[in-house]
Amino acid sequence: MIKKGIILAGGKGTRMSPLTKAVNKQLLPIYDKPLIFYPLSILMLANVKDILIIVNKGQLNQYKKIIPDGKRLGIKITYLEQSKPRGLPDAFVIGEKFIGKNNVAMILGDNFFYGQNLTSKLLENTKLKKGARVVLYKVQKPELFGVAKIDKKNKIISIKEKPKKFLSDLAITGLYFFDNNVVKFAKKLKPSRRGEVEIVDLLNMYKSKKQLSADLIGRGGAWLDTGSIEDFYKTSAFVSAIENRQGFKIACLEEISLNKKWITKKQVIESIKFYGNCDYSTYLKKLVL
Repeated sequence: MIKKGIILAGGKGTRMSPLTKAVNKQLLPIYDKPLIFYPLSILMLANVKDILIIVNKGQLNQYKKIIPDGKRLGIKITYLEQSKPRGLPDAFVIGEKFIGKNNVAMILGDNFFYGQNLTSKLLENTKLKKGARVVLYKVQKPELFGVAKIDKKNKIISIKEKPKKFLSDLAITGLYFFDNNVVKFAKKLKPSRRGEVEIVDLLNMYKSKKQLSADLIGRGGAWLDTGSIEDFYKTSAFVSAIENRQGFKIACLEEISLNKKWITKKQVIESIKFYGNCDYSTYLKKLVL
């Protein structure tokens, strides 16, 4: 079972500059919550309670103001700093001590997932004992993403980063599940022409051992990468539409914890005091009345 999770929330966010010059992208709002709440909620829905958040050097205090240590949420949050972006697999080198002898899930801090059967899929994926698994999503412009071609058993046949020729329309999202070999493999990687180690190279190490499988988010689900201003606002509009139509909140961390019995109503009341007088607190009040 995967009990540990990493959120990679570093990066320069250059595509969203000048907004990201002073504030880390993951602390900007997607509708009514900071972006970081959404990937954190995904790990919590997967029953992962021990979480490492990797942030840029000098931005630690910004995060700790919003999510200090996870106590109020009934989870454990550790922070580590990344001096500069060195590629996604660098997260496993930085987090080696945190991972220890465990298997681990990783989600990118700017990825948004939503779907009716998402929780059951997540719980299924945390059962991973050996190898690696990626989550795929059908896209219209595969040339903009890393893509994977799969066989009938969802084993990955080939992976290509932003292919010029059509290979597949299944994009590799920013949600991964790895066995403990990931640390050893990540350390072996050499930087690409971009000067960073590449996630595709790490996945290919598993593929060469026939240990790389895929899970697909079906038509009822959504995956959005909030890397650009346009995508950021599209995601915000999506969350706003669903929340206002249905009356529940996406990625309400306290609600997830309360439903899982990780916290009591007393801790939700503490959260209400922490957030102050706002819509989010009004929603939390409904949970404890």
